[in-house]
Amino acid sequence: MKMDHMTMDMDSDMQGMDGHDGMAMMHHQMPGMDDDPGMAHMGNLSRKFWISLILTIPILLLEPIMGINFHLGVLSLPLRFPGSDYLALIIAAILYFYGGMPFLRGGIDELRARRPGMMALIALGITVAFGYSVYAVLAGTFGNSSPMNFFMELATLIDVMLLGHWLEMNAVMRAGDARSALQDLLPHTAHVLQDGEVHDVDQHSLQVGMVVRVLAGEAVPADGRIENGTSQINEALLTGESKPVSKKVGKTVIGGTTNGDGVLDVQLTAVGDDTFLGQIATLTAAAQGSKSHAENMAGRVASWLFYIALLVAIIAFAIWTPVSGVGAAMMIAVTVLVIACPHALGLALPLVLARATAFAANDGLLLRNRDAFERSRQARYVLLDKTGTITQGQFNLNQVVVTPGNDADEVLTVAASLEQQSNHPLAAGILRAAKQRQLPLLPLKHVNAIAGVGMRGENNGQQLAIVNAAYLDQKKIAYNQAEYERAARAGNTVSFVLRDDQVLGMLAVGDQVKTDAAAAIGGFISLGYTPVMLTGDNEFAARAVAGSVGITDVHAALMPADKVKLVQQYQEQGGVIMVGDGINDAPSLAQADVGFAIGSGTNVAIESADVIVVKSQLTDVLAFLKLARRTSRKMVQNLWWASAYNIIAIPLAAGVLAPIGITLAPAVGGLIMAASAIIVALNALSLRAE
Repeated sequence: MKMDHMTMDMDSDMQGMDGHDGMAMMHHQMPGMDDDPGMAHMGNLSRKFWISLILTIPILLLEPIMGINFHLGVLSLPLRFPGSDYLALIIAAILYFYGGMPFLRGGIDELRARRPGMMALIALGITVAFGYSVYAVLAGTFGNSSPMNFFMELATLIDVMLLGHWLEMNAVMRAGDARSALQDLLPHTAHVLQDGEVHDVDQHSLQVGMVVRVLAGEAVPADGRIENGTSQINEALLTGESKPVSKKVGKTVIGGTTNGDGVLDVQLTAVGDDTFLGQIATLTAAAQGSKSHAENMAGRVASWLFYIALLVAIIAFAIWTPVSGVGAAMMIAVTVLVIACPHALGLALPLVLARATAFAANDGLLLRNRDAFERSRQARYVLLDKTGTITQGQFNLNQVVVTPGNDADEVLTVAASLEQQSNHPLAAGILRAAKQRQLPLLPLKHVNAIAGVGMRGENNGQQLAIVNAAYLDQKKIAYNQAEYERAARAGNTVSFVLRDDQVLGMLAVGDQVKTDAAAAIGGFISLGYTPVMLTGDNEFAARAVAGSVGITDVHAALMPADKVKLVQQYQEQGGVIMVGDGINDAPSLAQADVGFAIGSGTNVAIESADVIVVKSQLTDVLAFLKLARRTSRKMVQNLWWASAYNIIAIPLAAGVLAPIGITLAPAVGGLIMAASAIIVALNALSLRAE
């Protein structure tokens, strides 16, 4: 969901904003606002609802409830005293202009856009109810008759509509700024080399051609080419590739990646929006902007009701005027327009969405886009990233293979003793394995890094080292190539442990498949979805992981732009759900019909998604898809319940059965209206979590 550099919460961050001012800000921030003119003036809904509800209380005391008088001991309702009608009129006027203003402005916007819908229908109903009630009060004072007023209908309609839209707005999640999340990956300052000296400058001051020094463990400030030094760069967040990449003079580095144990002097070739990160931000923003906003079903029904109610009211007025007079005909026309107001329709979807959102939250699924339920149900493909999504995203020691005469614990001890001096990403898995086996580390001397290769040190006069296969090939040191290829094909990074240039054994360190991944993939298939793996990792690792969880459709060695293109290609065949966690997934998460961000992933991925999977479990995604199907069924049911009231009430209010003595008085219409709203609410509450 795209924002203009701002994050907002509907109920907290908009405190103090009201009406047009509050929504003027939100109009620039919520997706689909430009497509829905009726949603552009809602303001602070929680405050409006509670104040309007308080204003309704005196109207309840001053006006008949559905035309009925109540006697509660010595107290009779409604309260009648000189000027009570005018007091009710004043309160109703405040309620109309304060609580009803969002709908009035929204209705005007819808009419200007020539797309009358929910807002226009509500505005029509409350305006007719208020206008006729003013006429009724004045007629009772200065005229010979006392027409019935609609103050109660006006108050309850505004309250129910504010409540419904408040719930609906709360179903729209906090939005975020992907560019800000990307910017956080870059260091705030960079070490610029000038005239042989190092100067720290602000990251935004960098220019193409500058030479910056990147120290061990630091993030690269911008894209560039290495002028001096060698190291290993962790590019996993950008490419999804689990293995750190060796870099030397002449090689390119990407801003936001993490330097290993070497010191690099880098000449900048791109800064700002021209960098790799900047291009990802552009892709993400473009995908977010192009994502279609599903038209609200209740809005479509409301649009039909607007025209139907207006047409029926005009016809009824024209027919009843010569029969019963202008006064009676006007009462019938007003009753039609007031009864047509969508009390139940306004609650039909928000109540279901609010309940479904609560269930999702209890399961660790945070909804950021209210259309995610419907779009998930309509999707055909589930596209998944590998590292951090299907796999743990955490390196573990998978295998220790020793040469004859050596011991696995000894090999691991030597490796861990060397790696404790390293900040290499693979070192953590080796050290963790040694700690789990409670292996004592060796006291080493002269420990240092072999740039792009590994680590070496000395113990009791023996030279120890942990290196890669390329080093062994270069030094012509023999090793078991069959075992190496077998481990590499399983998606592991393989390191060799040496003592005095003799191979003691090898360590296969790699990512592990999540325990729930296979069950989740099977669940996707059983629901009719086709699972697809998209990864920047190598083909061997991708095929191995995909085969272990039951995925047959695999695309490997992908860049972020490649993923977006594949999402678009699959969208041509059907709706697409994307599940990912890395920066490289952000554009495709935004492009997909529904994006699921694994909670342990990067901020930029989370900010680009529609649903956040807090517990990082794929089975939670499966649970959401099942919930989405139940939610959609309830939404359709509620729309029918809400519409049924109008289908029956509008013709009766217009007097189609009056010739046989059946009419619908406003009081009875209000009772049916209340019953419809209650049925819709109960049906929404019947939605259950599995």
